[in-house]
Amino acid sequence: MQQLDIGFEWIEVDILRGDSRTPEFLARNPNGKVPLLEIAPGRHLAESNAMLCYLADGTPLLPDDRYARAKVLEWLFFEQYSHEPYIATVRFWVKFLGKGQQWREKIDAAMAKGIAALGVMERRLQDHPFLAGDVYTIADIALFAYTHVADEGGYDLAPFAAVRAWLERVSAQPRLIPMRPPSP
Repeated sequence: MQQLDIGFEWIEVDILRGDSRTPEFLARNPNGKVPLLEIAPGRHLAESNAMLCYLADGTPLLPDDRYARAKVLEWLFFEQYSHEPYIATVRFWVKFLGKGQQWREKIDAAMAKGIAALGVMERRLQDHPFLAGDVYTIADIALFAYTHVADEGGYDLAPFAAVRAWLERVSAQPRLIPMRPPSP
């Protein structure tokens, strides 16, 4: 919303404390997960990529051309099926749950799939400046989110030069607010 200059109010929800399991939260999102976007009183959207599509509709971040839009959606589905379950989840286990050693075998298995996902991105980004093609879209926003903090889960991005260059291009986008500020 920041990149589209849409005003919003951020409300912190502590999932470790159970804030997403209260009756009030579950009335808005029966799945009990974050994020959750309230569009208007009584109108809510769950699932980050649904939110991205809703907010970016009619903007250059979600192309009108059917094929270009389908390419964006292709990467959003990749993010949910091949990237987030391994990169974001491992980060959560390591950084927030502190299970890096206790769950080492489980983490190693997930990391192998996360490295494979980074490899897919690397191959694509060797020939294209952005994931869906030549222009920055919500596909880049979705995949930037956890890729730029993958090291917090133990991922080493050194072997992925094209991914690292893409992270720099995305970081340079106007009004982008990363989960972690760029290092000096």
